[in-house]
Amino acid sequence: MRDYVEIGLGRTARRGYHLDDVSVIPSRRTRDVDDVSTAWQIDAFSFGIPMMATPSDAVMSPDMCVAVGRAGGLGVLNAEGLWTRYDDPGQAYARISDLPEDDDAGIATLQEIYAEPVKPDLIIARIKEIKDSGVTTAARVSPQRTTELAPALLSAGVDILVIQGTIVSAEHVTDHGEGLNLKEFIADLDVPVIVGGCADYQTALHLMRTGAAGVLVGMGADEYSSSSEVLGIRVPMATAIADAVAARRDYLDETGGRYVHVLASGEITTSGAIARALACGADAVVVGEPLRTALPAPAGGRYWDSVAAHPRLPRGGLAPAELDRVPLDEVLFGPSTQQGGRTNLFGALARTLAKTGYRDLKEFQKVDLVLSRPDA
Repeated sequence: MRDYVEIGLGRTARRGYHLDDVSVIPSRRTRDVDDVSTAWQIDAFSFGIPMMATPSDAVMSPDMCVAVGRAGGLGVLNAEGLWTRYDDPGQAYARISDLPEDDDAGIATLQEIYAEPVKPDLIIARIKEIKDSGVTTAARVSPQRTTELAPALLSAGVDILVIQGTIVSAEHVTDHGEGLNLKEFIADLDVPVIVGGCADYQTALHLMRTGAAGVLVGMGADEYSSSSEVLGIRVPMATAIADAVAARRDYLDETGGRYVHVLASGEITTSGAIARALACGADAVVVGEPLRTALPAPAGGRYWDSVAAHPRLPRGGLAPAELDRVPLDEVLFGPSTQQGGRTNLFGALARTLAKTGYRDLKEFQKVDLVLSRPDA
């Protein structure tokens, strides 16, 4: 039942819930933590943890993609990022490390750095570098540049293609040239595609009907995002995930058994948020800002999202350098020396499954939830 409230005469709004508004409720049994599985599989590719790394240059380099892959997750390189614009992006990273925090002058410098054109030969070189390591290779392109850059990615042997924007529809309509028709584009590919973001049932269902293997729910927003202030768009992730899960169920019935994965992309900053997103029905989560604490992160602990460097409408600031940096394994699996859920992200998830009595992630999607905030 949809929950609508009147916000003024003749105008209603649907009530939505963020991940922090819900809590996981333990069941009548518990399990030993060594007896639970956090494994995730999409298409033919299997992973030890249900994690896709966000394709931000702050946390993703070819080396970091390899490290994430070897740790059991899916690393995603931004095909429109620094690594495909510069032969050696070290100088660009050095300039960014010297930028002031949350300052418009810093954003202007980011825009200048990202004004360097993307080079298809560098796309091919970076993807082959990752692929030669033996891990699953994934890269992200924006919907606007998919038809232009996808051939280079495919020729390099990318395993999974991620088409990601702030908000993505099944068919982009434009009066200026030919828009991207995702259904036609995906039908011609031999690799699985993850596409998004989306924020409601209908859009999620339309994206599933394109033939995508996975749908990104949310805008990837974190505490450094300013999409709410700039665009007026804010996605309450618990509600958005539940809507996409409903679309997944209906699409499963519609197709007679084709399952599309739901990936939560937003509000994922702690291990508790990961557990809540999966409990709401997501199959995996997109982790970004927490990875900046990992030693292999190329920006030395600073963080920004790709839209922070948008040439016309930047949406997001520069996070200050993270001084307390630790090995990637500690971020993902511990042991942790910090409280607060910022490290040992998936070790904590395994413990949540154990404490609620579930054997694996599919079972855990059935866990009981409760609205835990009085003002929710």
